[in-house]
This record gives sequence, structure tokens and C-alpha cells, in this order.
Amino acid sequence: MLIKTAEFVISNSDVDKCPKDYLPEYAFIGRSNVGKSSLINMLTNHKNLAKTSGRPGKTQLINHFIINKNWFLVDLPGYGYAKVSKTAKRKFQKFITNYFEKRKQLASAFVLVDIRHEPQKIDLEFMEYLGVSEIPFSIIFTKADKLKPKAIERNVEEYCQELLKNWVELPPYFVTSSSKAIGRDEVIQFIEETNQQINTMR
Repeated sequence: MLIKTAEFVISNSDVDKCPKDYLPEYAFIGRSNVGKSSLINMLTNHKNLAKTSGRPGKTQLINHFIINKNWFLVDLPGYGYAKVSKTAKRKFQKFITNYFEKRKQLASAFVLVDIRHEPQKIDLEFMEYLGVSEIPFSIIFTKADKLKPKAIERNVEEYCQELLKNWVELPPYFVTSSSKAIGRDEVIQFIEETNQQINTMR
């Protein structure tokens, strides 16, 4: 898939105010310092589509971007480590879960994980929530440029083994680097193939 257009549509914290278009949506979520904005910019070939920041937790709303006029990329607030009040965190969790549970247009979620670290409890718990809620998702390992190939292979294998303690089968996963554009084609191809499957079902 060639990304020809990528445009910001709306930001809000009310799922009922999300776009009414019945187009497939792909939601990106992860811990607050996982490199989500950089990944979104890399995938769409737009340097400033999603705003990057040195301050974790900057994304605090549901952000919709329409891609090629036929699907939405959704940038969701990060969880964990954000320097916001407890009240704000509870509000994040409420509208994040509202989004996942109410948004019928959601085709798949992408849970971002920093490949440099061992499996984090908060990530595993969020994936468990998605699984129990029967929400399709994939894992995107970020920051692969920070490790050597052998370390990448080892860390991915450790993560997979951890998941298999509670999962019958693994979700799809992708190894990426925003600075090196590693994994871009694979993620975009996955989205394209999912869109095609959705279209054949209509």
C-alpha cells in the first residue's frame, strides 16, 4: 500500500463524537514512552503528523487521522508513567476502554512494546484485557535500532514465551524502528490485507 494522503480529522475524549464514517480503524496504544508518535509518523511518511515530545504522556485524547481517504489511524493516550493527576489517569482509562468496547469500526489494535525491555506487567495486563474483550490486536516492538540482531531475536523470543504462559497462540507481531523505517512495509501490508478482508465481508 502506498500512503498517498494522511490527514488529521479530530481529537476528543468522547467516543460518541468520533467520526461517523464506517471505515476500518487501527488504534495505536502503548506505554507513554514507547515511541508511538515517531512510529505513526514513520508509517505514514509524515514527519509531523503525530506530535512527538520528550515529555511522556503528551497524547491525552483520541486522535483520528484519515489515511488514503479509506481507513483511520487512531492515536490513543499512552498508559503508565504519564505525569498527570490520578483523576486524569482514571479519565484516560475510562475513555480508552469506552473506545475499545464501543467502537464497531475498530479493525485491530496495535500494542506498542519497547523491545529493549523485559515483558512489563502493565503491557501484559492490557493485552489480557484485549483478549478477554475479544478485541483483535497485534504487537509492535519498537526501537529495534537500539539493539543488535541477536539481542532482538532473544528479546522477542522471551516475550513470546512469556505470552504463551497464558495464551494458546501468539497474536501477530512486528519488529520496528522509526528512525530506520524497519518493519514499515510489514505493518502497512497487514493493514492492507485486513482492509481487503473487511471489504470482501461487506
